[in-house]
Amino acid sequence: MIKNLGIGTGRRKTAVARVYVRDGEGKIVVNGKALHQYFRQEEHVVMVHQPLLLTDQESKVDIVINVYGGGMHGQAEACRHGLARALCHIDGAYYKSLRSKGYLTRDSRMVERKKYGQAGARRRFQFSKR
Repeated sequence: MIKNLGIGTGRRKTAVARVYVRDGEGKIVVNGKALHQYFRQEEHVVMVHQPLLLTDQESKVDIVINVYGGGMHGQAEACRHGLARALCHIDGAYYKSLRSKGYLTRDSRMVERKKYGQAGARRRFQFSKR
């Protein structure tokens, strides 16, 4: 039986990531694929690794991430948020350093909904005097 050390849920825009931290040697699996296969851009890979580097856990734990919704950048930020939460679940001593870097803060900026009678969320239809 596989035992999870920590579980965290990360969110960004419409992306949601469920992160499971287990004992291991540093493998990261995202939606059944290796991290570098799922996130092609190096920027996104580095973003997911940031909480591990800060807490010095990169070669001590295996991570399984299920992420859906949004785009690649939003998913990467959701993974980082969930991983930071899972690491705090393992050891509360990580809380202060993760909080100071902003990894535990949920970025709540979302796309504003389109309103009826308008071209977009705020843009109006062109006014015609005649």
